[in-house]
Amino acid sequence: MPEYSVKEVRAWYVYDWANSAFYTTVVTLFLGPYLTVLARNGADPNGMIHPLGIPVAVKSLWPYLVSLGVAMQVFLLPVFGAVADYGRRKKEMLGALAFIGSGATVAMFALEGSRYMLGAALFLIANSAFGASIVVYNSFLPEIAPPAERDNVSSKGWALGYIGGGILLVLNLMLYSNAEALGISEGFAVRVSLASAGLWWAGFTLIPLAGLRNRRPQKELAQGASYLGAALRQLAATAREIRGLPQTLRFLLAYLIYNDAIQTILALAATFGQEELKLPVSSLTVAILIAQFVGFVGAIVFNWVAAWLGNRNTVMITLAVYCLVLVYAYALVSTQTEFYILSGAVGLVMGGSQALSRSIFSFMIPKGHEAEYYSIYEISDKGTSWLGPLFFGLALQFTGSYRVSILSLIVFFIAGMAILAFVDVRKAAIEAGNEPPKL
Repeated sequence: MPEYSVKEVRAWYVYDWANSAFYTTVVTLFLGPYLTVLARNGADPNGMIHPLGIPVAVKSLWPYLVSLGVAMQVFLLPVFGAVADYGRRKKEMLGALAFIGSGATVAMFALEGSRYMLGAALFLIANSAFGASIVVYNSFLPEIAPPAERDNVSSKGWALGYIGGGILLVLNLMLYSNAEALGISEGFAVRVSLASAGLWWAGFTLIPLAGLRNRRPQKELAQGASYLGAALRQLAATAREIRGLPQTLRFLLAYLIYNDAIQTILALAATFGQEELKLPVSSLTVAILIAQFVGFVGAIVFNWVAAWLGNRNTVMITLAVYCLVLVYAYALVSTQTEFYILSGAVGLVMGGSQALSRSIFSFMIPKGHEAEYYSIYEISDKGTSWLGPLFFGLALQFTGSYRVSILSLIVFFIAGMAILAFVDVRKAAIEAGNEPPKL
């Protein structure tokens, strides 16, 4: 049974507050549209850019880049996860990854003119470090919270993250909206906003580093063995082991499908608003703020619903709502007000779906393998969707329609719900040797 320390749990919450600034300010709002502008500055007369000699439509750059970033993480995150399970300094590993990612984010202040390739490189570094740090962060959840508290602790962490990311967005919106009065350009305001996310991320990471504590790993490194070698051997063993955990494997498949679509919506919403609806950045920022603050409420409300209906059933309700949201975006969203309604609907369900999914998975992990299993989970967690952006980008390149592209994501939600319907969370916990949840 994990030791429950209120002080340590509160310190753990703060990393959600810290890293959400990168996700909301950089991934969700500013970087996609801004990189599109930089790419347009460097495009040929046909509206094409040629990174590494590959012809790419300017408006497809961002979804392709997000997909490439996750393809890299498919290889990197499992290794980081396995190393974290063996290491005695998991807290320090969290800090190192956070500071690498935040450093690359601060460096985005240098993006101007047609430096879209520099922006792409910095994003890949920051996003990889971000994903790896979340793997380590999530792996603390089974260590600090007993089974009865998992849904509650996970939901509160997500909720605090929405507030933290939202507060920085408010500050950035104030800067952007008053750029002319302050005597600076809108581009300069965007660059300051990007860098501010890195500073926020690094500064607030100091709190969990002070409050979390390392625990003795349940897997000991053999004498003379390297962490990397042991991690690679453990990954091979896990690939064999997980086949004996059919419920865990089924949940992972469902999650990787439906959350891929969730992350695609969040990562490309600002681009949809700018390119399809022609909304200014100030309006996009307000929409993201609506999603953030409604997301706080949604995370808390769906935690209560889960106590009544069970966490798996509650997640399925949120996925059904997402399907309705996509239909609404395709058929009815054409004004700023309608885009705000869309943002509120997404915010309501995104907190519940993601917080409860993280909690559900914590019951399915064999002890001593927390970071390793969460590395697989993280392949489709915050900012790390890959099939969705690729699917979206291809649909956009071949149809030229943002509406058709966003509606196409409904396939992911339907497939995810169909698989999730056959997941038995209680049985999965027993198979993994854990105490099952009450519902």
